[in-house]
Amino acid sequence: MQKRRLGRTDLDIAPLVLGGNVFGWTADEKTSFDILDRFADAGLNAIDTADVYSSWAPGNKGGESEAIIGKWMKARGNRDKVVVITKVGSDMGQGRTDLSAGYIAKAVEDSLRRLQVEAIDLYLSHWPDDSVPYDQTLGAYQRLIEQGKVRWCGASNLDAGQMQAALKVASQKKLPRYEVLQPEYNLYDRSSLDGPLLDLCMREEIGVITYFSLAKGFLSGKYRSEADLGKSPRGGGVAAYLNARGKRILAALDAVCARHSASQAEVALAWVIARPGIAAPISSATTIEQTDSLIRAVRLKLTAADIKELDQASAA
Repeated sequence: MQKRRLGRTDLDIAPLVLGGNVFGWTADEKTSFDILDRFADAGLNAIDTADVYSSWAPGNKGGESEAIIGKWMKARGNRDKVVVITKVGSDMGQGRTDLSAGYIAKAVEDSLRRLQVEAIDLYLSHWPDDSVPYDQTLGAYQRLIEQGKVRWCGASNLDAGQMQAALKVASQKKLPRYEVLQPEYNLYDRSSLDGPLLDLCMREEIGVITYFSLAKGFLSGKYRSEADLGKSPRGGGVAAYLNARGKRILAALDAVCARHSASQAEVALAWVIARPGIAAPISSATTIEQTDSLIRAVRLKLTAADIKELDQASAA
């Protein structure tokens, strides 16, 4: 599996990251282990999770995904082959987003314990926290890096202005900078990354890994009308895509799929993989069949004509 360097870090990842948001939610522990095994056996190596996953599921409190990944790595003895990405700052009962130094110092210990690792490869600020100055958050990451508990830090959900401000503080105060950005991005949701933010990331050599890479499942092609929204627990989040532009994108996906004998999800992910400046999309799976589809997406090579057709269909 051809690896890609993640920004200026020393992390080499396969061009698709497995999303751990479903572990402990729509994928129980046994199913999660099966998915992780198939993913790793195919030569893919990066797994994305967060401390808050999957607190929204009935009976959960957060940390379930990290705990499952930790048990799997311990059972397989493969820690040295896995790039572990997790996030901090979401509401874990404190009532708000929190990137304060004190909170990060506590939260990282909980994540390390659940993951059963000595160090997190990539630790991301999950959401912006305007109540905490960047130097406090980056200073907390500096201490964790010095202590050997975190290797690299990054951020999710920052816009171009926020990322630029964080980079400026890091430079001025000689603190670790955000080396990786995790934004929402897919064939439909392009506006928050395309333009100034992606230009900044490419100029500063910031690695980009995208979430909601299948637009909450819409780009799988299984949601074509309001009647389809009940097909999965995540269907309710897809309604906003069922408009003229969304249907135009699906039609283009269908055309490209037919040429490659591939699924809509595989083509949608292959499009993200082919985008300049993007290291990898993140995508999750709840079955072995879906995992196999993710693996095929990595191996799918779109033509220039395919990409042009998809670009034009998804233009705002």
